[in-house]
Amino acid sequence: MKKMWTGRTAGELNKIADKFNASIPFDQRLYRQDITGSIMHAEMLAAKGIIPVTAKDHIIEGLEGILEDLESGKMAVDMTAEDVHMFIEGALTERIGDEGKMLHTARSRNDQVALDLRIYVKEEIEELQGLLLDMIDALAEKAEEYKSTVMPGYTHLQRAQPITFGHHLMAYAMMYLRDLDRLKDIYRRTNVSPIGCCALAGTTYPTDRQMEAKGLGFDSVCQNSLDGVSDRDYCVELLSALSILMMHFSRLAEEVVLWSSWEFKFVELSDSFTTGSSIMPQKKNPDMAELARGKTGRVYGDLISLLTVLKGIPLAYNKDMQEDKEPVFDAVDTAKICLQVFAPMIREMKANEENMMHAAQKGFINATDLADYLTKKGMPFREAYKITGTIVSDCIHNGDVLEKLPLEKYKEYSDMFEEDLYDAIDLIHCVQRRNSEGGTSVESVENQIAYVKAAIQKEMEE
Repeated sequence: MKKMWTGRTAGELNKIADKFNASIPFDQRLYRQDITGSIMHAEMLAAKGIIPVTAKDHIIEGLEGILEDLESGKMAVDMTAEDVHMFIEGALTERIGDEGKMLHTARSRNDQVALDLRIYVKEEIEELQGLLLDMIDALAEKAEEYKSTVMPGYTHLQRAQPITFGHHLMAYAMMYLRDLDRLKDIYRRTNVSPIGCCALAGTTYPTDRQMEAKGLGFDSVCQNSLDGVSDRDYCVELLSALSILMMHFSRLAEEVVLWSSWEFKFVELSDSFTTGSSIMPQKKNPDMAELARGKTGRVYGDLISLLTVLKGIPLAYNKDMQEDKEPVFDAVDTAKICLQVFAPMIREMKANEENMMHAAQKGFINATDLADYLTKKGMPFREAYKITGTIVSDCIHNGDVLEKLPLEKYKEYSDMFEEDLYDAIDLIHCVQRRNSEGGTSVESVENQIAYVKAAIQKEMEE
């Protein structure tokens, strides 16, 4: 395809240089956004009398025809084009003649690509929000199912205190709610139109940037044309938010991998979300969780890549900025597929409640409650702590657990122990007594689920 920018140069690039310079292999995915922006640009040009109405009609008809043919597969992207903008404009001119050349009036590829990318990011944020809501809902549903299932809570990966599986799952639901909030905030700053900034300094034509922005669904326009064509903050913010989202995925994935191992056997994943071994027939591998854990590093790399590209670029547009798209596309695609896989995987996951309870009993995670029992009887906490530690040490040595140690044995450690100590250290009662706001009791978990469900409903209504 002949270069649109011939004139100052002959437009005859070395073949390797042409390949190196081209962005069509990856920016072709912006064809819908490019055509959408071009249709609105033609509307504005005609409304301001910059191009004839008849030319506008022919341009829009031609663009709609190109879109229809690309969507249906009747037309393929010309991979010899320099970029998606040149491809669309070239195809339009081939279809309608010289009127197609009017479309680029009062704009540059600099503000055109900035517009396309903002439209793309807006659309992807909306899709990501929908997928996040489904993920949060899946966690809330599973938490409801296991809101009274006792398991060990961990610190330092050591059994610490009794919690419920529902409580544990709701911790991730809260993380994903924050991810959702970050995306909403980024959307607000993304929803600003750069079109009309042109190459860097605006235009001499009597354009109406507000009309164009409103027609494309933007809240406002970039207030400085240099900033408008060079700003990629919203892309950095998106990749930062997706990196945090993937960090949450990685943490959940790590726990799913641990929980589904024979050493824990806390959960069993559906066959639909596990694979087998080519040589070991007994294996049921949590590959989806492991892949999400691995893909987290990939999204981190996308963020660092984009930050590094942008860090030394003077105003305004520079060709370096062509490198902004692939990290954005990759991070978005990666986050979306993880969300699409994890929500149904969580919904189909089954908990082994007996193993969770057994691990809780063996972990002496009610030791704090035993010390609190003595403290409430009047013993100083540090003394109660020491006595409880001694009891736990002796139980470990003798193969006992706190719940089954006879009262007469407890009396050897302190006369303050009475029959009511067994109620104090009963794991279910230990959980139920932790009914402070945000705690692990069934009532508290139910309140957390209600909070999340209300947040989901609010998002669905907005």
